[in-house]
Amino acid sequence: MNAGIDHDATGEGDSAAHTDAPAELTAGSDWADARELLYDMVSTPSVSGDEEAAAEVLKAFFEAHDREVWIDEVGNVRAPADDSVLLTSHIDTVPGDIPVTVEDGALWGRGSVDATGPLCSMAAAAVETGVSFVGVVGEETTSRGAWHLVEDREEPDAVVNGEPSGWDGVTLGYRGFLSGTYVATSELGHSSRPEDNAIQSAVAWWSRVADFFDEDRDGVFDTVTTKPVNFDGGPTEDGLAVEATVDVQFRVPPRLSIDDVREVAEGELTRGSVHWNKPIPPVMMSPRTDVARAFRVAIRGVGDTKPRLLRKTGTSDMNIFAGTWDCPMATYGPGDSDLDHAPNEHLELDEFDDAIDVLVTVCERLADD
Repeated sequence: MNAGIDHDATGEGDSAAHTDAPAELTAGSDWADARELLYDMVSTPSVSGDEEAAAEVLKAFFEAHDREVWIDEVGNVRAPADDSVLLTSHIDTVPGDIPVTVEDGALWGRGSVDATGPLCSMAAAAVETGVSFVGVVGEETTSRGAWHLVEDREEPDAVVNGEPSGWDGVTLGYRGFLSGTYVATSELGHSSRPEDNAIQSAVAWWSRVADFFDEDRDGVFDTVTTKPVNFDGGPTEDGLAVEATVDVQFRVPPRLSIDDVREVAEGELTRGSVHWNKPIPPVMMSPRTDVARAFRVAIRGVGDTKPRLLRKTGTSDMNIFAGTWDCPMATYGPGDSDLDHAPNEHLELDEFDDAIDVLVTVCERLADD
């Protein structure tokens, strides 16, 4: 075990912590320095697209523990080391002003769960064990940090992505994401004419696509979720045509590919076309990988409890990593995912400590293997 992190329960570590952190923050904790980092990071606004200040706080934590670290050209915080494991989570949060307080053993504030808690638990584990770490930017919007990472570095031996799973849970699967814009144009004519105009064609197209995927399956995870997120239509500025656009999104289960869904959507076209955005493929990891086994052992060892193996109906940066790198991986982090983006977002500090213990055990086990 690397003795690089300060375990002083008084919180008087050598990282640059805020002096206004309440005493309750570090009381009785074996991971005082990590809790101070968590408080500092949650106290630093980091809405997606404006992560620079939080990235500097995270960078300072690694510098204080004598780790090589830099901020790359897209804003990721990079601390390379032992690539037997890459720990990575996102720096950015969604908007929302939640006063940062510590009450009854919990830290309240935007990002405490999604995903500053997982991010800081990984930073502590990386310093403790000497494994590689990256804090990525833009996960809540375009995932620009993750896309840059898979293009800019070699594949590690294993990846642990940081998102809230609860300290006793590990996420092995996510649905994929496909979005695009349908565009159709028709000649402008009198409303008494029987032919469909572009607006009617758009409505009919989307109805056919949604009906196709309206399946009776066991659980949301195995279902294609279809969502129109914006609809616009009407006469063009020159008054000669009718135009309609529909912004659409699909969540794609691992039993299907992105191409399967795209083929269905395009096959239902009778007018117009769809302009697709860059997709994010679905992912489902086996529970028998070295990473999954290491988590099961670690969770049982820390809390003497049965690990929960999870599948999430959303999408994360793990989808991007799995779409490029052929190595075992999982997603893990402290916090209740029901509090993601919520006005009452908060993280139990004891759970944060337990998650660090689990991550340290996982990293040591994978490094030994």
